[in-house]
Amino acid sequence: MENIFDFVDDVWRIKIIASIIVLIALFVTYRVLIYFFNKSEGKMFTSKKSKTYFKLIKNIIRYIFIVLGLLIVLQINGVDVSSILAGVGIIGVVFGLAIQDWLKDIIRGSSILSDNYFSVGDIVKYKEIEGKVLMIGLKTTKIQDLKTSNIISIANRNIEEIEVVSKYIYINIPMPYEVPVEIAEQTVRDICDSIMKNENVENCIYKSVNELAESSVKYLIEITTNPLNKLQVKRDAHRCILVGMAKNGISVPYNQIDVHTK
Repeated sequence: MENIFDFVDDVWRIKIIASIIVLIALFVTYRVLIYFFNKSEGKMFTSKKSKTYFKLIKNIIRYIFIVLGLLIVLQINGVDVSSILAGVGIIGVVFGLAIQDWLKDIIRGSSILSDNYFSVGDIVKYKEIEGKVLMIGLKTTKIQDLKTSNIISIANRNIEEIEVVSKYIYINIPMPYEVPVEIAEQTVRDICDSIMKNENVENCIYKSVNELAESSVKYLIEITTNPLNKLQVKRDAHRCILVGMAKNGISVPYNQIDVHTK
């Protein structure tokens, strides 16, 4: 009887050692594969879209190795993997209901790539957050908040809530009604010239009178810049507006309340 226990103990040791060796071999193979992928990234993947596919492929490879390692270890330890795979069809419906959100994320992640909705490096807006796309995975998209540099993970099923930020900034410059249109428009053009001196600004043009507000006439300008620089460019543009109006002796209008007494 003692020999039987020794034999069982030896078998379990062999299985454990074999499992560890398999896991180490798969891990090393995965790391070597990813190393060569990363080494060739700069040469083979140059566009935003190709870099996005590259990151997704790496995620898929990781999941494949995880599943492969799990199946091999189960087989080594006496679990009939073929029967498990055969039974997948029977429990598929139940399992699908349990992971339906996960499946939605994967489907949406695939549609992001196939429809070229956005790519790694693009600037997007999610709710009140504007950020740079760092990674598009099978389940989530990671963006970096431009204001705080925080990393936000967004479930891919929420793609409808993500907006791709354009390269245009529209700013209304308020002028008092007392300022003649010709003088106001020339001031706005001078402000555009000042904004154009910013190295991150591609173009700045005066569009037209945009609104006749209660206490001011609003003149619309359009600024073109890299979406990554939009926040700072907008701040700099506001400063140029204040300086430009002050140079021409124009005060920024504000809401006024007229009080009449008898």
